[in-house]
Amino acid sequence: MRSSWLQPDWPVPSVRAVCTTRGEGASLPPYNGFNLGDHVGDRPEAVAANRRQLAQDLGVRPVFLQQVHGWHVAQLHKGIPDATEADACWTSETDVACSIMVADCLPVLFTDPQGSVVAAAHAGWRGLAGAQGQGVLEATVDALRAKLQDSGRPSALLAWLGPCIGPTRFEVGAEVRRAFLEHSPQAAKAFVPHAAHPGKYWADLAGLARQRLQNKGVTQLHGNDSSPQWCTVLNQDIFFSHRRDRVSGRFAAAIWRQKT
Repeated sequence: MRSSWLQPDWPVPSVRAVCTTRGEGASLPPYNGFNLGDHVGDRPEAVAANRRQLAQDLGVRPVFLQQVHGWHVAQLHKGIPDATEADACWTSETDVACSIMVADCLPVLFTDPQGSVVAAAHAGWRGLAGAQGQGVLEATVDALRAKLQDSGRPSALLAWLGPCIGPTRFEVGAEVRRAFLEHSPQAAKAFVPHAAHPGKYWADLAGLARQRLQNKGVTQLHGNDSSPQWCTVLNQDIFFSHRRDRVSGRFAAAIWRQKT
């Protein structure tokens, strides 16, 4: 693994996970570095080279979804093609890595204490809010628990939250706040009124995700604690950010089961 990449610190030896950074790569400015997004205007050959390098570094194939800010969860298997439309994915196989691309949205990685299943979810505010209080994180948790229960395993899960736009940079309108408060009054804690722009708020995306996960009984949470070091906008040398740069690459969070 590259020393600049983030590696979740959790006690599951049979599971590997990583979050890439800008770092060195084949992409030229403004995508300079290790851009993995093939839909942002970068040279296709540069993206392909970066993706090949990622697969080589991981030692397993990362599967890249076509993310649409929804809450569909895809089950991955060895033969599944890239660009499957979904915003989360899971697998119990060892041939593929569940991967999510982001540049301000929140990547969330999941496993169980035995490391028998893994999953990755793309949590922008729309997918996180979902509908009727059920979004991409709830859908991912439900899919994993169904698999665990079918296998006769305990349904406990743990999650790692990766870098995302931070609570001092994510300006949103009142409609975003309403989307969360409608089904979860506690979400009000994650919104701070914008002093200079009435009707606008600073939103804590990672904080909202922690609330949603805890409400689903996922209490072993690691990674992003909403502090500045996790903010994609503030850390320009480390992370891509669409909100900051408008024309931006994508980094990825990936998780996979090791062969035993």
